[in-house]
Amino acid sequence: MKSGLSLNMAIFRFLTIVFMLYFSPEIAQGSQFSSSIETTEKSKLQTYIVHVKQLERSTTAQQENLESWHRSFLPVATATSDNQERLVYSYKNVISGFAARLTEEEVRAMENKDGFISASPEKMLPLLTTHSPDFLGLHQEMGFWKESNFGKGVIIGVLDSGVLPSHPSFSGEGIPPPPAKWKGSCEFMASECNNKLIGARSFNVGAKATKGVTAEPPLDDDGHGTHTASTAAGAFVKNADVLGNAKGTAVGMAPYAHLAIYKVCFGPDCPESDVIAGLDAAVEDGVDVISISLGDPAVPFFQDNIAVGSFAAMQKGIFVSCSAGNSGPFNTTLSNEAPWILTVGASSIDRTIKAAAKLGNGEQFDGETLFQPSDFPATQLPLVYAGMNGKPESAVCGEGSLKNIDVKGKVVIDKGTEVKNAGGAAMILVNQESDGFSTLADAHVLPATHVSYAAGLKIKAYINSTATPTAAILFKGTVIGNPLSPAITSFSSRGPSFASPGILKPDIIGPGVSILAAWPFPLDNNINSKSTFNIISGTSMSCPHLSGIAALLKSSHPDWSPAAIKSAIMTTADLLNVGGKPIVDERLLPADIFATGAGLVYDIEPDDYIPYLCGLGYTDTEVGILAHRSIKCSEESSIPEGELNYPSFSVALGPPQTFTRTVTNVGEAYSSYTVTVIVPQGVDVSVNPDKLYFSKVNQKLTYSVTFSHNSSSGKSSKFAQGYLKWVSGKHSVGSPISIMFK
Repeated sequence: MKSGLSLNMAIFRFLTIVFMLYFSPEIAQGSQFSSSIETTEKSKLQTYIVHVKQLERSTTAQQENLESWHRSFLPVATATSDNQERLVYSYKNVISGFAARLTEEEVRAMENKDGFISASPEKMLPLLTTHSPDFLGLHQEMGFWKESNFGKGVIIGVLDSGVLPSHPSFSGEGIPPPPAKWKGSCEFMASECNNKLIGARSFNVGAKATKGVTAEPPLDDDGHGTHTASTAAGAFVKNADVLGNAKGTAVGMAPYAHLAIYKVCFGPDCPESDVIAGLDAAVEDGVDVISISLGDPAVPFFQDNIAVGSFAAMQKGIFVSCSAGNSGPFNTTLSNEAPWILTVGASSIDRTIKAAAKLGNGEQFDGETLFQPSDFPATQLPLVYAGMNGKPESAVCGEGSLKNIDVKGKVVIDKGTEVKNAGGAAMILVNQESDGFSTLADAHVLPATHVSYAAGLKIKAYINSTATPTAAILFKGTVIGNPLSPAITSFSSRGPSFASPGILKPDIIGPGVSILAAWPFPLDNNINSKSTFNIISGTSMSCPHLSGIAALLKSSHPDWSPAAIKSAIMTTADLLNVGGKPIVDERLLPADIFATGAGLVYDIEPDDYIPYLCGLGYTDTEVGILAHRSIKCSEESSIPEGELNYPSFSVALGPPQTFTRTVTNVGEAYSSYTVTVIVPQGVDVSVNPDKLYFSKVNQKLTYSVTFSHNSSSGKSSKFAQGYLKWVSGKHSVGSPISIMFK
């Protein structure tokens, strides 16, 4: 064995020598070619986001010199001799820095300049109703909606793909002028903006540099921005529907609030430099709430420019609401998870637009579809499944999956244009296992129904059981009253937080499945109608719901901080569905706390985050990027994550741990609260004191909670969850508890 190995090694060495003798010129040439590619890459221009130390702004003259300060970091040759403008944006409010077109070599040279902090290539950030106001308990003639003046006087800034200004959802009728603090502008014709749509701006310098788009007004050519803006603050529009379904009055969460639109997305992706510019302008213009339905996978907060910019907005009293992301149902998949941001997951509402698949054996499976043609016959047609041929691409409906399969006039288990192009009559869309029971109402290209994974298994079993399988699609229209709603949808991203596991995220769920809102294009080719709507899904849809709710609270309580508004939203959220049972997920099992999230209010001042950030182990420079000032963590009293005054508890439990919280009384002056605890399995929880007595409004009281492992109950899983609630005669203020056993 040993001698054979030696012989093989000798042959290998001989062949290597021969190879080198014959091919060394080519190897040398390849090495030069590789080196040339590397040099070219280092010399290639790309957009960088550059953080620098703040220029002191004690005088107006110094403030005007901010751009000069930023230009001083650019290599001299690029600033004077290049035809292309290298400075993309000079930011004033949300980050201390700028965006510029630079090469890797130029960035390396910049690192030696005084005041330089960091630079990173910009990222492309992806873009993540008639019935949902009623579903959230908002009624036009009574209760919180009316008492909050429907958001009157509050300005919501929406960073997205623009807006269709002529849509009736953006009518200014009956809405007073914006407050005097408003400093924004309208880049449409003056007649297209009004007291509802008070501002609209386009930021596409970054997109122009990277994607070649031309300058354009903030008109929505995608639909996403119109949908999110109208969800947050659309006006009342009667007789809304989509393809004849979901008929009713469409209205946003804060119908009397003002809208300021910042177009930062040009296609499905949004250049980071443009997003920061839109955020910078929103702060400058004087908005009260910022709604961001886009994002990227989580990174440390100081590397996340939405987190950095949102911190600056929060410091100025602006509430920021963001989508949690659409990467569920897997854990640790969140976007926008900083604790000063309201991170919003997605759930269903109690309206479905039903269509059933009825099989030849009489079995019937309910699903959903938006396209429900009245002239499609409810007769049994041949049923085929492309995946039966055993090819992987067929099972997942890949391109060409129906090649050599006769589907003409048949019902096909497949999706989209593949079936239509092959001559199929109708479709049954079947969930992957990870999507479970989560279905969507979409405007399909053919008569169709979208059914659950469980239904799909039974349908495929039926196909295997007979030589002549058949199916019919039965359209049932709009159905209201699903007792399982709200249910966490499969696509909604889950915690725990990547950047800060000691903070429970997402904060809350909101309607994000099959949401009706304004749309810039007719779905039925009726070009005469301006009142066009669409039903789409995503955490992009849930985020503006909560942005609108924040506007209602801001209108009712203009002196509340962003943290107080956030606390009020989280601690009064429902834990039960409309059927009175725990909220479920895509498996129809009780949803865990990493899907749902989180009165007295738990307030947090901007400076309270500094000890928390130092406690995360960030350097002085990294904390300074977020704080927008110089920080010395050695002079701060660093705290563990769990000690941030957050309205929820996320505990990695080994030895016993104690956390303190301070609550502020925003209810009646003389009031008392008693604690009740739904104890997580395997955990002992003690609260001290167990009663809180208040004698005035805005009085603050502190309590402590100790968590310890209960060894007698065993440890059945990695996670456990519970709930802590302070209850008075009038209020109930709840905080979710998440336990991860070490």
